[in-house]
Amino acid sequence: MSTVQLRRPPSGVEIPEVPRGKRQFRPRLRAAAVRYGPVLLTYGVLKLAGFAVFMYLLDSTGDFREKNPRFGGGEHAWDVLASWDGWWYQQIAAHGYDPALKPVPGATGLITLEGNSAAFFPLYPALMRLVSECTGLGLYGAGMTVSVVASFAAALGIHAVARRLGGHRAGLVAAGLWAVWPGSGTEWSGYSESLYTALAAWACHAVMSRRWLTAGLLTCAAGLCRPTAVALVAALAVAAAAALLRRGDDPSHPGGSRPSVRRLLAAVAIAPLGLFGYLAWVNWRMGDINGYSKLQDGAWAHKFDWGVHTFNVLTSIPVGDFDYLFAMPFEDVIGVCVVLMVPVLTVLLLRLRPAAVLVVYTVLSYLMVMTTQQYFGNVSRYLLPLFPLFVPLALAMRRLRWPSLAAVLGTAALASGSYAGYVLFQLGVP
Repeated sequence: MSTVQLRRPPSGVEIPEVPRGKRQFRPRLRAAAVRYGPVLLTYGVLKLAGFAVFMYLLDSTGDFREKNPRFGGGEHAWDVLASWDGWWYQQIAAHGYDPALKPVPGATGLITLEGNSAAFFPLYPALMRLVSECTGLGLYGAGMTVSVVASFAAALGIHAVARRLGGHRAGLVAAGLWAVWPGSGTEWSGYSESLYTALAAWACHAVMSRRWLTAGLLTCAAGLCRPTAVALVAALAVAAAAALLRRGDDPSHPGGSRPSVRRLLAAVAIAPLGLFGYLAWVNWRMGDINGYSKLQDGAWAHKFDWGVHTFNVLTSIPVGDFDYLFAMPFEDVIGVCVVLMVPVLTVLLLRLRPAAVLVVYTVLSYLMVMTTQQYFGNVSRYLLPLFPLFVPLALAMRRLRWPSLAAVLGTAALASGSYAGYVLFQLGVP
Protein backbone atom coordinates (compact mmCIF):
# COMPACT_ATOMS: atom_id res chain seq x y z
CA MET A 1 0.00 0.00 0.00
CA SER A 2 1.42 3.37 -1.00
CA THR A 3 1.27 6.31 1.30
CA VAL A 4 1.11 9.98 0.45
CA GLN A 5 3.71 12.17 2.08
CA LEU A 6 2.46 15.60 3.01
CA ARG A 7 5.21 18.15 2.72
CA ARG A 8 5.44 20.87 5.27
CA PRO A 9 6.15 24.38 4.05
CA PRO A 10 9.72 25.58 4.48
CA SER A 11 10.37 27.27 7.77
CA GLY A 12 9.70 30.96 7.74
CA VAL A 13 7.12 30.72 4.92
CA GLU A 14 3.60 31.69 5.99
CA ILE A 15 0.55 30.32 4.22
CA PRO A 16 -2.08 33.04 3.89
CA GLU A 17 -5.32 32.12 5.57
CA VAL A 18 -8.66 32.76 3.94
CA PRO A 19 -10.71 34.90 6.33
CA ARG A 20 -13.44 32.93 8.02
CA GLY A 21 -16.14 35.35 6.91
CA LYS A 22 -15.02 35.03 3.30
CA ARG A 23 -15.04 31.22 3.52
CA GLN A 24 -18.63 31.35 4.74
CA PHE A 25 -19.75 34.07 2.32
CA ARG A 26 -18.92 32.29 -0.94
CA PRO A 27 -20.96 29.12 -0.29
CA ARG A 28 -23.86 31.24 0.87
CA LEU A 29 -23.64 33.37 -2.25
CA ARG A 30 -23.57 30.26 -4.42
CA ALA A 31 -26.54 28.78 -2.58
CA ALA A 32 -28.49 32.03 -2.91
CA ALA A 33 -27.76 32.18 -6.66
CA VAL A 34 -28.97 28.60 -7.11
CA ARG A 35 -32.10 29.20 -5.05
CA TYR A 36 -33.12 32.70 -6.17
CA GLY A 37 -31.45 33.05 -9.56
CA PRO A 38 -34.15 31.13 -11.47
CA VAL A 39 -36.86 33.24 -9.80
CA LEU A 40 -35.23 36.52 -10.78
CA LEU A 41 -34.51 35.24 -14.28
CA THR A 42 -38.07 33.99 -14.82
CA TYR A 43 -39.63 37.22 -13.66
CA GLY A 44 -37.13 39.42 -15.47
CA VAL A 45 -37.43 37.69 -18.85
CA LEU A 46 -41.24 37.71 -18.80
CA LYS A 47 -41.36 41.31 -17.66
CA LEU A 48 -38.88 42.42 -20.32
CA ALA A 49 -40.93 40.71 -23.03
CA GLY A 50 -44.10 42.51 -22.00
CA PHE A 51 -42.27 45.79 -21.48
CA ALA A 52 -40.78 45.61 -24.99
CA VAL A 53 -44.27 45.20 -26.49
CA PHE A 54 -45.54 48.12 -24.43
CA MET A 55 -42.74 50.45 -25.52
CA TYR A 56 -43.06 49.41 -29.16
CA LEU A 57 -46.78 50.18 -29.20
CA LEU A 58 -46.24 53.42 -27.35
CA ASP A 59 -43.50 54.64 -29.67
CA SER A 60 -45.39 53.58 -32.81
CA THR A 61 -48.34 55.84 -31.99
CA GLY A 62 -46.22 58.91 -31.33
CA ASP A 63 -49.11 60.88 -29.86
CA PHE A 64 -47.59 60.89 -26.38
CA ARG A 65 -45.60 64.02 -27.35
CA GLU A 66 -48.84 65.95 -27.79
CA LYS A 67 -50.06 65.25 -24.26
CA ASN A 68 -49.39 67.03 -21.02
CA PRO A 69 -46.55 65.29 -19.11
CA ARG A 70 -48.90 64.96 -16.16
CA PHE A 71 -51.36 62.92 -18.24
CA GLY A 72 -49.21 60.56 -20.28
CA GLY A 73 -47.12 62.88 -22.43
CA GLY A 74 -43.50 63.98 -22.57
CA GLU A 75 -40.50 64.33 -24.80
CA HIS A 76 -39.67 60.62 -24.62
CA ALA A 77 -41.99 57.63 -24.87
CA TRP A 78 -40.94 56.32 -21.47
CA ASP A 79 -42.03 59.56 -19.76
CA VAL A 80 -45.54 58.09 -19.69
CA LEU A 81 -44.35 55.71 -16.94
CA ALA A 82 -44.18 58.63 -14.52
CA SER A 83 -47.50 60.22 -15.45
CA TRP A 84 -50.85 60.22 -13.63
CA ASP A 85 -50.15 59.00 -10.07
CA GLY A 86 -46.43 59.00 -10.86
CA TRP A 87 -46.58 62.76 -11.38
CA TRP A 88 -48.01 63.24 -7.90
CA TYR A 89 -45.33 61.05 -6.33
CA GLN A 90 -42.65 63.18 -7.97
CA GLN A 91 -44.26 66.33 -6.60
CA ILE A 92 -44.21 64.86 -3.09
CA ALA A 93 -40.58 63.78 -3.44
CA ALA A 94 -39.61 67.25 -4.63
CA HIS A 95 -41.78 69.50 -2.45
CA GLY A 96 -43.28 67.44 0.35
CA TYR A 97 -46.89 67.64 1.53
CA ASP A 98 -49.32 70.50 2.07
CA PRO A 99 -52.56 68.80 3.17
CA ALA A 100 -55.65 70.92 2.64
CA LEU A 101 -59.30 70.74 1.62
CA LYS A 102 -59.61 73.42 -1.07
CA PRO A 103 -62.85 73.80 -3.04
CA VAL A 104 -62.50 74.30 -6.78
CA PRO A 105 -63.67 77.88 -7.51
CA GLY A 106 -67.00 77.86 -9.31
CA ALA A 107 -67.04 74.08 -9.71
CA THR A 108 -70.31 72.20 -9.84
CA GLY A 109 -71.12 68.52 -9.95
CA LEU A 110 -69.33 65.56 -8.42
CA ILE A 111 -65.73 66.74 -8.09
CA THR A 112 -65.64 69.85 -5.87
CA LEU A 113 -62.18 69.75 -4.25
CA GLU A 114 -58.76 70.45 -5.69
CA GLY A 115 -56.50 67.42 -6.01
CA ASN A 116 -53.98 67.26 -3.21
CA SER A 117 -50.80 65.25 -2.77
CA ALA A 118 -51.97 64.15 0.69
CA ALA A 119 -54.06 61.46 -1.02
CA PHE A 120 -50.81 59.61 -1.83
CA PHE A 121 -48.98 57.77 0.94
CA PRO A 122 -45.39 58.73 1.82
CA LEU A 123 -43.16 55.65 1.72
CA TYR A 124 -42.70 55.41 -2.05
CA PRO A 125 -41.88 59.13 -2.61
CA ALA A 126 -39.61 59.08 0.45
CA LEU A 127 -37.59 56.20 -1.05
CA MET A 128 -37.63 58.01 -4.39
CA ARG A 129 -36.11 61.09 -2.76
CA LEU A 130 -33.58 59.00 -0.83
CA VAL A 131 -32.39 57.13 -3.93
CA SER A 132 -32.19 60.39 -5.86
CA GLU A 133 -30.04 62.02 -3.17
CA CYS A 134 -27.75 58.99 -2.82
CA THR A 135 -27.25 58.21 -6.51
CA GLY A 136 -27.59 61.57 -8.24
CA LEU A 137 -30.45 60.23 -10.37
CA GLY A 138 -33.35 62.50 -11.07
CA LEU A 139 -36.66 61.80 -9.42
CA TYR A 140 -37.88 59.94 -12.49
CA GLY A 141 -34.87 57.62 -12.55
CA ALA A 142 -34.97 57.17 -8.79
CA GLY A 143 -38.66 56.26 -8.84
CA MET A 144 -38.13 53.73 -11.61
CA THR A 145 -35.19 52.25 -9.69
CA VAL A 146 -37.31 51.81 -6.55
CA SER A 147 -40.15 50.24 -8.52
CA VAL A 148 -37.98 47.82 -10.50
CA VAL A 149 -35.99 46.67 -7.46
CA ALA A 150 -39.20 46.33 -5.44
CA SER A 151 -40.81 44.30 -8.24
CA PHE A 152 -37.99 41.75 -8.07
CA ALA A 153 -38.28 41.71 -4.27
CA ALA A 154 -42.01 41.06 -4.68
CA ALA A 155 -41.28 38.19 -7.10
CA LEU A 156 -38.98 36.63 -4.49
CA GLY A 157 -41.61 37.06 -1.78
CA ILE A 158 -44.35 35.54 -3.92
CA HIS A 159 -42.03 32.63 -4.74
CA ALA A 160 -41.27 32.12 -1.05
CA VAL A 161 -44.97 31.99 -0.14
CA ALA A 162 -45.94 29.71 -3.03
CA ARG A 163 -42.93 27.47 -2.37
CA ARG A 164 -44.22 26.72 1.13
CA LEU A 165 -47.53 25.57 -0.35
CA GLY A 166 -46.46 23.84 -3.54
CA GLY A 167 -42.69 23.56 -3.85
CA HIS A 168 -40.01 25.35 -5.86
CA ARG A 169 -41.60 24.87 -9.29
CA ALA A 170 -44.92 26.29 -8.13
CA GLY A 171 -43.02 29.25 -6.69
CA LEU A 172 -41.39 29.89 -10.06
CA VAL A 173 -44.74 29.84 -11.83
CA ALA A 174 -46.26 32.18 -9.23
CA ALA A 175 -43.41 34.65 -9.74
CA GLY A 176 -44.04 34.41 -13.48
CA LEU A 177 -47.75 35.11 -13.01
CA TRP A 178 -46.85 38.23 -11.04
CA ALA A 179 -45.05 39.46 -14.17
CA VAL A 180 -48.02 38.95 -16.51
CA TRP A 181 -51.10 39.80 -14.42
CA PRO A 182 -53.46 42.21 -16.27
CA GLY A 183 -52.46 45.10 -13.99
CA SER A 184 -48.71 44.42 -14.13
CA GLY A 185 -47.95 47.49 -16.24
CA THR A 186 -47.48 49.55 -13.09
CA GLU A 187 -44.77 47.23 -11.72
CA TRP A 188 -42.10 49.07 -13.73
CA SER A 189 -43.43 52.61 -13.47
CA GLY A 190 -43.68 55.51 -11.06
CA TYR A 191 -46.30 53.73 -8.97
CA SER A 192 -46.27 52.15 -5.51
CA GLU A 193 -47.78 48.76 -6.41
CA SER A 194 -44.47 46.90 -6.59
CA LEU A 195 -43.28 48.27 -3.26
CA TYR A 196 -46.55 47.50 -1.52
CA THR A 197 -46.76 43.97 -2.94
CA ALA A 198 -43.18 43.23 -1.90
CA LEU A 199 -43.90 44.34 1.67
CA ALA A 200 -47.19 42.43 1.78
CA ALA A 201 -45.70 39.21 0.39
CA TRP A 202 -42.77 39.18 2.79
CA ALA A 203 -45.02 40.17 5.71
CA CYS A 204 -47.26 37.18 5.00
CA HIS A 205 -44.22 34.95 4.65
CA ALA A 206 -42.91 36.23 7.99
CA VAL A 207 -46.25 35.35 9.62
CA MET A 208 -46.14 31.89 8.07
CA SER A 209 -42.56 31.52 9.40
CA ARG A 210 -43.64 32.84 12.83
CA ARG A 211 -41.28 35.78 12.75
CA TRP A 212 -43.80 38.06 14.33
CA LEU A 213 -41.76 41.20 14.89
CA THR A 214 -40.55 41.11 11.29
CA ALA A 215 -44.14 40.72 10.12
CA GLY A 216 -45.25 43.65 12.29
CA LEU A 217 -42.53 45.94 10.96
CA LEU A 218 -43.20 45.01 7.33
CA THR A 219 -46.93 45.56 7.80
CA CYS A 220 -46.23 48.92 9.40
CA ALA A 221 -44.14 49.88 6.36
CA ALA A 222 -46.88 48.66 4.01
CA GLY A 223 -49.28 50.96 5.85
CA LEU A 224 -47.11 53.89 4.78
CA CYS A 225 -47.49 52.77 1.18
CA ARG A 226 -51.18 52.26 0.42
CA PRO A 227 -54.49 52.62 2.34
CA THR A 228 -55.47 49.06 1.40
CA ALA A 229 -52.85 47.92 3.94
CA VAL A 230 -55.71 47.82 6.42
CA ALA A 231 -56.41 44.35 5.00
CA LEU A 232 -52.86 43.28 5.78
CA VAL A 233 -53.11 44.71 9.31
CA ALA A 234 -56.31 42.74 9.90
CA ALA A 235 -54.78 39.58 8.44
CA LEU A 236 -51.81 39.79 10.80
CA ALA A 237 -54.11 40.38 13.78
CA VAL A 238 -56.23 37.33 12.90
CA ALA A 239 -53.13 35.18 12.44
CA ALA A 240 -51.74 36.37 15.78
CA ALA A 241 -55.03 35.63 17.54
CA ALA A 242 -55.08 32.14 16.04
CA ALA A 243 -51.49 31.58 17.17
CA LEU A 244 -52.39 32.61 20.71
CA LEU A 245 -55.35 30.22 20.80
CA ARG A 246 -53.29 27.23 19.73
CA ARG A 247 -50.17 27.93 21.80
CA GLY A 248 -48.49 24.68 22.72
CA ASP A 249 -50.75 22.60 20.47
CA ASP A 250 -49.02 23.34 17.16
CA PRO A 251 -47.05 20.24 16.09
CA SER A 252 -45.06 22.32 13.61
CA HIS A 253 -43.20 23.89 16.52
CA PRO A 254 -40.17 21.67 17.25
CA GLY A 255 -40.15 20.35 20.78
CA GLY A 256 -43.51 21.93 21.49
CA SER A 257 -42.05 25.44 21.59
CA ARG A 258 -44.60 28.20 21.93
CA PRO A 259 -44.75 31.58 20.21
CA SER A 260 -43.87 34.42 22.54
CA VAL A 261 -46.94 36.32 23.70
CA ARG A 262 -44.89 39.52 23.89
CA ARG A 263 -43.75 39.16 20.29
CA LEU A 264 -47.27 38.46 19.10
CA LEU A 265 -48.72 41.45 20.92
CA ALA A 266 -45.84 43.67 19.82
CA ALA A 267 -46.42 42.70 16.17
CA VAL A 268 -50.14 43.47 16.45
CA ALA A 269 -49.37 46.81 18.09
CA ILE A 270 -46.70 47.84 15.56
CA ALA A 271 -48.57 46.76 12.40
CA PRO A 272 -51.19 49.57 12.20
CA LEU A 273 -48.89 52.44 13.21
CA GLY A 274 -47.85 53.37 9.68
CA LEU A 275 -51.33 53.41 8.19
CA PHE A 276 -53.24 55.07 11.00
CA GLY A 277 -50.35 57.34 11.90
CA TYR A 278 -50.31 58.86 8.42
CA LEU A 279 -54.10 59.18 8.23
CA ALA A 280 -54.16 60.85 11.66
CA TRP A 281 -51.46 63.32 10.58
CA VAL A 282 -53.32 64.22 7.37
CA ASN A 283 -56.62 64.70 9.21
CA TRP A 284 -54.89 66.85 11.83
CA ARG A 285 -53.24 69.04 9.20
CA MET A 286 -56.56 69.43 7.39
CA GLY A 287 -58.39 70.26 10.60
CA ASP A 288 -60.98 67.61 9.85
CA ILE A 289 -61.28 64.23 11.55
CA ASN A 290 -62.42 62.76 8.23
CA GLY A 291 -60.22 64.89 5.99
CA TYR A 292 -58.53 62.11 4.03
CA SER A 293 -61.82 60.49 3.05
CA LYS A 294 -63.32 63.84 2.06
CA LEU A 295 -60.30 64.54 -0.13
CA GLN A 296 -60.55 61.18 -1.88
CA ASP A 297 -64.26 61.67 -2.49
CA GLY A 298 -64.20 65.35 -3.45
CA ALA A 299 -61.10 65.35 -5.66
CA TRP A 300 -61.00 61.83 -7.11
CA ALA A 301 -64.54 60.52 -6.52
CA HIS A 302 -63.14 57.54 -4.61
CA LYS A 303 -65.42 56.60 -1.75
CA PHE A 304 -66.90 53.64 0.08
CA ASP A 305 -70.32 52.96 -1.43
CA TRP A 306 -71.10 49.37 -0.35
CA GLY A 307 -70.39 48.14 -3.88
CA VAL A 308 -73.09 50.14 -5.68
CA HIS A 309 -70.74 51.35 -8.43
CA THR A 310 -69.26 47.89 -8.94
CA PHE A 311 -72.76 46.41 -9.21
CA ASN A 312 -73.72 49.03 -11.80
CA VAL A 313 -70.70 48.17 -13.92
CA LEU A 314 -71.18 44.40 -13.65
CA THR A 315 -74.83 44.65 -14.66
CA SER A 316 -74.37 47.26 -17.39
CA ILE A 317 -71.49 45.86 -19.44
CA PRO A 318 -73.14 42.50 -20.36
CA VAL A 319 -76.02 44.38 -22.04
CA GLY A 320 -73.72 46.86 -23.78
CA ASP A 321 -74.69 49.81 -21.59
CA PHE A 322 -71.78 52.10 -20.74
CA ASP A 323 -73.82 54.90 -19.21
CA TYR A 324 -72.20 54.83 -15.77
CA LEU A 325 -69.58 56.83 -13.92
CA PHE A 326 -66.06 56.84 -15.45
CA ALA A 327 -66.98 54.42 -18.25
CA MET A 328 -64.03 53.17 -20.34
CA PRO A 329 -65.43 50.27 -22.41
CA PHE A 330 -62.35 48.24 -23.31
CA GLU A 331 -60.63 48.62 -19.94
CA ASP A 332 -63.88 47.93 -18.08
CA VAL A 333 -64.49 44.68 -19.97
CA ILE A 334 -61.03 43.44 -18.97
CA GLY A 335 -61.75 44.62 -15.42
CA VAL A 336 -64.98 42.62 -15.29
CA CYS A 337 -63.10 39.49 -16.37
CA VAL A 338 -60.56 40.01 -13.59
CA VAL A 339 -63.22 40.75 -10.97
CA LEU A 340 -65.18 37.60 -11.82
CA MET A 341 -62.03 35.48 -11.86
CA VAL A 342 -61.05 36.43 -8.30
CA PRO A 343 -63.85 34.51 -6.47
CA VAL A 344 -63.05 31.38 -8.47
CA LEU A 345 -59.36 31.61 -7.60
CA THR A 346 -60.24 32.35 -3.96
CA VAL A 347 -62.27 29.12 -3.73
CA LEU A 348 -59.35 27.19 -5.23
CA LEU A 349 -57.04 28.88 -2.73
CA LEU A 350 -59.26 27.86 0.19
CA ARG A 351 -59.14 24.23 -0.95
CA LEU A 352 -55.38 24.29 -0.34
CA ARG A 353 -56.00 25.14 3.34
CA PRO A 354 -53.43 27.94 3.35
CA ALA A 355 -52.38 30.01 6.35
CA ALA A 356 -55.11 32.27 7.71
CA VAL A 357 -53.05 35.36 6.96
CA LEU A 358 -53.27 34.65 3.21
CA VAL A 359 -57.03 34.07 3.25
CA VAL A 360 -57.88 37.15 5.32
CA TYR A 361 -55.53 39.37 3.34
CA THR A 362 -56.95 38.21 0.00
CA VAL A 363 -60.63 38.37 0.92
CA LEU A 364 -60.47 41.75 2.65
CA SER A 365 -58.37 43.30 -0.11
CA TYR A 366 -60.88 42.13 -2.70
CA LEU A 367 -63.85 43.40 -0.70
CA MET A 368 -62.20 46.80 -0.24
CA VAL A 369 -61.82 47.19 -3.99
CA MET A 370 -65.34 45.94 -4.75
CA THR A 371 -67.07 48.21 -2.23
CA THR A 372 -65.31 51.39 -3.37
CA GLN A 373 -66.47 53.79 -6.06
CA GLN A 374 -63.51 54.42 -8.38
CA TYR A 375 -62.34 54.16 -11.98
CA PHE A 376 -63.40 50.60 -12.70
CA GLY A 377 -60.97 50.38 -15.61
CA ASN A 378 -58.16 50.41 -13.06
CA VAL A 379 -59.51 47.46 -11.08
CA SER A 380 -56.88 45.07 -12.49
CA ARG A 381 -54.22 47.36 -11.00
CA TYR A 382 -56.01 47.63 -7.67
CA LEU A 383 -56.16 43.82 -7.49
CA LEU A 384 -52.52 43.37 -8.49
CA PRO A 385 -51.29 42.96 -4.87
CA LEU A 386 -53.56 39.92 -4.34
CA PHE A 387 -50.61 37.59 -4.89
CA PRO A 388 -52.10 34.59 -2.97
CA LEU A 389 -54.43 34.13 -5.94
CA PHE A 390 -51.41 33.12 -8.02
CA VAL A 391 -50.85 30.05 -5.84
CA PRO A 392 -53.72 27.80 -7.06
CA LEU A 393 -52.91 28.72 -10.66
CA ALA A 394 -49.25 27.98 -10.05
CA LEU A 395 -50.02 24.57 -8.54
CA ALA A 396 -52.12 23.66 -11.58
CA MET A 397 -49.58 24.97 -14.10
CA ARG A 398 -46.57 23.34 -12.48
CA ARG A 399 -47.64 20.02 -14.04
CA LEU A 400 -46.92 21.40 -17.52
CA ARG A 401 -43.66 20.55 -19.21
CA TRP A 402 -41.17 23.38 -19.52
CA PRO A 403 -41.86 24.11 -23.24
CA SER A 404 -45.60 24.28 -22.63
CA LEU A 405 -45.12 26.40 -19.53
CA ALA A 406 -42.83 28.79 -21.40
CA ALA A 407 -45.37 29.09 -24.22
CA VAL A 408 -48.24 29.89 -21.83
CA LEU A 409 -46.35 32.45 -19.74
CA GLY A 410 -44.62 33.93 -22.78
CA THR A 411 -47.91 34.52 -24.56
CA ALA A 412 -49.36 36.06 -21.40
CA ALA A 413 -46.30 38.33 -21.15
CA LEU A 414 -46.84 39.68 -24.65
CA ALA A 415 -50.54 40.20 -23.94
CA SER A 416 -49.75 42.01 -20.70
CA GLY A 417 -47.47 44.38 -22.60
CA SER A 418 -50.33 45.49 -24.80
CA TYR A 419 -53.04 45.63 -22.14
CA ALA A 420 -51.33 46.19 -18.80
CA GLY A 421 -48.94 48.68 -20.37
CA TYR A 422 -50.26 50.42 -23.45
CA VAL A 423 -54.01 50.35 -22.84
CA LEU A 424 -53.88 51.46 -19.21
CA PHE A 425 -51.29 54.18 -19.63
CA GLN A 426 -52.32 55.56 -23.03
CA LEU A 427 -56.01 54.79 -23.47
CA GLY A 428 -57.17 54.65 -19.87
CA VAL A 429 -56.35 56.25 -16.55
CA PRO A 430 -53.85 54.04 -14.70
